[in-house]
Amino acid sequence: MSRDIFFVSNSVDEIGGVTTWSHQMARLLADRGHRVHVIGIAPVEESLRQQFPADLPYKTTCLYDVRPPSPRALRGLKGKLNAAERRRQSARRAGMREQAEKLNALFRAAGPGAVVICTQVWAMEWVALADTKGLTVIGMSHESYEASHKSSRAARVRRHYKDVDRLLVLTPEDADLWIRSGMDNVGSMPNPLPFMPEAPAPREAKVVASVGRLAFEKGVDLLLDAWSEAAPLHPDWTLRIYGAGAEEATLRAYCTSLGLDDSVEWMGSTGDVLGALQGASVFAQASRAEGFPITLLEAMAAGVPPVAFDCAPGVREIVSHGEDGLLARLGNTIELAAHLDRLMSDREYRDRLGDTAFREVQRYSSADITDRWEALFAFLQR
Repeated sequence: MSRDIFFVSNSVDEIGGVTTWSHQMARLLADRGHRVHVIGIAPVEESLRQQFPADLPYKTTCLYDVRPPSPRALRGLKGKLNAAERRRQSARRAGMREQAEKLNALFRAAGPGAVVICTQVWAMEWVALADTKGLTVIGMSHESYEASHKSSRAARVRRHYKDVDRLLVLTPEDADLWIRSGMDNVGSMPNPLPFMPEAPAPREAKVVASVGRLAFEKGVDLLLDAWSEAAPLHPDWTLRIYGAGAEEATLRAYCTSLGLDDSVEWMGSTGDVLGALQGASVFAQASRAEGFPITLLEAMAAGVPPVAFDCAPGVREIVSHGEDGLLARLGNTIELAAHLDRLMSDREYRDRLGDTAFREVQRYSSADITDRWEALFAFLQR
């Protein structure tokens, strides 16, 4: 059955895994004959924008021309008497209702069986104002249960997703935690492989690759700490860091302070992740928090053995320690460095792990995951 499918996210083109996932799933579902529309709430700064082809096989829309102001709590009598802030919040709510009317127009034009997939809970604040009667609404959390509860997002997930047809998280372990905490509409859905090469990377270059946003939660500073331990043991190896973000200047300065400039290359953002990985022999990820990291899937699909912090259920669901990658305890940079050292020291070992990763990760093939999505649509429509 061909459906109208709306992906609603914070942004259409912000750098990050959720945006990458949204466009990947939009393309996969459009290839199956569905009418797909990717909707972003607000634009992002140019420096944080991903580049997408002009001829996408689906529609894209951004509701706001400029980012709306953030809400502020009006606490106590002083807050109630703050007339300027009350006017500001009233204008914000009016603007939200105006943008929700744009969603209504799109939703009313949808055919039977239409689905709204809200990929981020901030965006759900606008979807909740729209008329979704007759549509299937799926909410998503692309982070672990633990990471969500370390922020304000857990409370918003409970508030905005409690009545959707399904709340999807990324692993059965996280789904179970949400269910035990009182949410009764929770399921899980893993991310699909972004690509599946015919053969693993040659793993000949003495390069460790890292791919991701240069942001605090991605732990590039921790990776540099680990590299400062491993690099002196392997002076002929290089760490290549692919990515951009607000922390770049700070991270570069930290790299210099550690004396690593000769062994670290800052590659910037890349539109050819597979090419970057095929030029490496080891993949490193030092994230403080993750959901179901696409970069790990990409590395394993390329046949490059990963070293990562065991920071979330999604990481240990993807990587089997000692079989297709190596996991270190969260924040333990000495352990992460030891894993890097072992893979850099032993060509036979990294080839064995890389070849196993290449085989095992195929359980997340795009065809299989798309089948699961279509089956979920049909189930929820009944």
